[in-house]
Amino acid sequence: MVRFIVSRFLQAIPTLLVLVTATFFMLRAVPGGPFAAEKSMSPEALKNLNDYYHLNDPLPRQYLGYMAGILPKAFRPTQLFVDGQIDLKAGFGMDFGPSLKHPTRTVNEIIAQRLPVSLELGVWALLIALALGLTSGVVASLRPNSWGDYVPSAISMAGICMPTFVIGPLLVLVFAVYLGWFRASGWYEPADRVLPALTLGFVYAAYIARLTRGGMREILAQDFIRTARAKGASEWRVVLRHALRGGLLPVVSYLGPALAGIVSGSFVVETIFQVPGLGREFINSAANRDYPLVTGTVLLFAVLIISFNLLVDIVAVWLNPRMRQAH
Repeated sequence: MVRFIVSRFLQAIPTLLVLVTATFFMLRAVPGGPFAAEKSMSPEALKNLNDYYHLNDPLPRQYLGYMAGILPKAFRPTQLFVDGQIDLKAGFGMDFGPSLKHPTRTVNEIIAQRLPVSLELGVWALLIALALGLTSGVVASLRPNSWGDYVPSAISMAGICMPTFVIGPLLVLVFAVYLGWFRASGWYEPADRVLPALTLGFVYAAYIARLTRGGMREILAQDFIRTARAKGASEWRVVLRHALRGGLLPVVSYLGPALAGIVSGSFVVETIFQVPGLGREFINSAANRDYPLVTGTVLLFAVLIISFNLLVDIVAVWLNPRMRQAH
């Protein structure tokens, strides 16, 4: 396992390098610049501003200067912990530089402010996806070819076919406009988490439900399940004690892509519901050509997704001893 984890970390390094490099040069290839929309700025002032941020330098020099800033420095715990808590502003040894559209703030400070909101939204969405998906999938697997199977399967198919930018406005129309149970946008009270989390989690609940049903049906047909039933074990004991662990393996394998989708899907959901998270800030920074903020956000989300996938792989190996032997 140690060799497996180390190898995954080593594989992540060139992936992150390629991702940052591609993002850097694609942003520079887009017409316009961070200060091109400033109508009242004179050409001399615009040139001086671009010179100050080294935007008039050749691209190779800009790239090398940026990489020199974000490469991890020597690990010093005093940089990461303040009063016993992790300080996100430290950037874990990375300096993403100042924001071009927020000159008084650095990219690290913006990420430290916005990231907790996006993480909270992702956690609620994942909990909703697991609760709805696992419950409906297990119920459907226990009652195949019945209404207990058809109804969850039909709802799952609808969830797979409907994207978040369709589900979100529909939930706002029903629960915010017609019923008045929730606000249409904002992030002020606990109730404001409900509609964004449902929008983000419903799609992945549908996939989890179908995977749970398929995995449970395969396990419930095994000989050891028949043996447990022949010994007089109750149906719920058979499901919870014997079938659930093996039946959840497809779901665990899917959690890596699901977490990645939840992270990237938060961009749309945060924009729909005006959630002050990092995804919404990323959309605004891309429109404003805020190069350091876009690149820093992309790198941060890439690190999060790689970490999620590694955690999911470790859990899958723990659940399946045969995979443990293979690694």
